[in-house]
Amino acid sequence: MGFLSDFKAFATKGNLVDVAIGFLIGSAFTKLVSSFTDGLVAPILGLLTGGKDFSHMEYVMKPAEVDASNKVITEAVTFKYGLFLTSVLDFLIVALVCYLFIKAVLRKDPNAAAGPTPTEKLLTEIRDELKK
Repeated sequence: MGFLSDFKAFATKGNLVDVAIGFLIGSAFTKLVSSFTDGLVAPILGLLTGGKDFSHMEYVMKPAEVDASNKVITEAVTFKYGLFLTSVLDFLIVALVCYLFIKAVLRKDPNAAAGPTPTEKLLTEIRDELKK
């Protein structure tokens, strides 16, 4: 087989397509969670912390140096903890949704038949041995 036919067989496998679709949905979901955090949660947290924009909270370790004509000589050195906290909040929301989704998918059907008891398993093994 040539390179192109090998690549086509690889790219059209079911698992690869499923992973690609999951990746695209995950990317869109991440954008959705980021907009939720930045647009809804961060302003509320900003009000609770004194009216600051939560995502722009920072600690200036060294202020910017400007000359007499207000031209910036050196940029300020800042510790942007607001961005980090916003990212942590995004992560926690995504992790919570993933946990709830997996929990819902893996939930057992209450109407499903119960598996065989240990006694039934033993009897099945004995029956199989007797057949041999």
